[in-house]
Amino acid sequence: MRIAIVTHVVRHNDGQGRVNYEIARAALAEGHEVTLIASHVAPELLKYPNARWIRVSVGRFWPTRLFKQQIFALKSASWLRVHRNEYDVLHVNGFITWARADVNTAHFVHGGWAKSPYYPFRLSGGAWSAYQVIYSRVNAWLEGWAYRRSRVVAAVSEKVAQEIRAGGIDGERVEVVYNGVDTTAFSAASKDRAAFNLPNDACLLLFVGDLRTPRKNLQTVLQALVDLPQHVQLVVAGYLPGSPYPDQATALGIASRVHFLGLVKDMPTLMHSVDVFVFPSRYEAMSLSLLEALAAGLPVVTARTAGGAEIIGEECGIVLEDPDDALALARAIDSLAASPATRARMGDAARELATGFNWARMARRYLDLYAFFARREPEPTPASLEATSA
Repeated sequence: MRIAIVTHVVRHNDGQGRVNYEIARAALAEGHEVTLIASHVAPELLKYPNARWIRVSVGRFWPTRLFKQQIFALKSASWLRVHRNEYDVLHVNGFITWARADVNTAHFVHGGWAKSPYYPFRLSGGAWSAYQVIYSRVNAWLEGWAYRRSRVVAAVSEKVAQEIRAGGIDGERVEVVYNGVDTTAFSAASKDRAAFNLPNDACLLLFVGDLRTPRKNLQTVLQALVDLPQHVQLVVAGYLPGSPYPDQATALGIASRVHFLGLVKDMPTLMHSVDVFVFPSRYEAMSLSLLEALAAGLPVVTARTAGGAEIIGEECGIVLEDPDDALALARAIDSLAASPATRARMGDAARELATGFNWARMARRYLDLYAFFARREPEPTPASLEATSA
């Protein structure tokens, strides 16, 4: 097959980028021709003779992310329109191009987030808040348009699939394809608290995510920590510049119990160095870090609003109904902190659950979808219809 994939980045250490990285690697290994229409591609993929990179340069001078995404969408669609005869199947990710796709992966549903009762932004809330509302509304319309024009929408969780169906997309065109995880790397790592300057005598919670947005909900984790015993401490991994949370930890009087590590490259070792994964996200499609925590054998405390919660049973974690209920979160954490035996039992169940979510299985599902659409007749374009009638 000749496969074209449109995404902003294709690399190992990026959420959406990692998904497309694993799909491309699997396709290339099977001998398929893969064209990557992206701004960045991991160099190791380009070593395959059947790999091709069409670089989409956006430029840094555009004022907002919304404008930059539109430039990418226009440039990618322009290339795809001219080179339609050079690929058999087109895979895109949400609204990323103006071209009609065969497979469209829904990594996030802006309409779902904007309608969430936990959505914090308002047009009257100042310039930044108003921009977030505009960004969500525009992207909700664009992604709906893109899903309607795609032959199949691959939702990364059942939660996402339900939101897409609720948006008017025919349920028969929506497939659930869960993200994957490197089960070998995360199960084989070893504990090393000294590498991260973490205390040996504490029960360590781990939070991983974007530290500049309220959506991931670190604020509630910090509030819960106030009501927990002193030996329970929090490890936070994520890009730190511009984050308000170090100041919030100080204001709550828990700064000495919160360890902000910044971006962490060796996540398998970090996850083996902590005791519980805490992730009460207010809205999530399907968290890769949650799958990684399961593979590392960590009991998980999350919320129903977080994508991935649908796969967490009571044998391996605790799922809260309200992500903002700091007291319920503190009680859940305390029950685990007080019982190493429970944590060990849940960790074993988590590791077993993760074996069903490896990257190879995910990639195989996408390649099967590609093969199905590559065998079908392409949908007629206005140009082809005009030529036929002539």
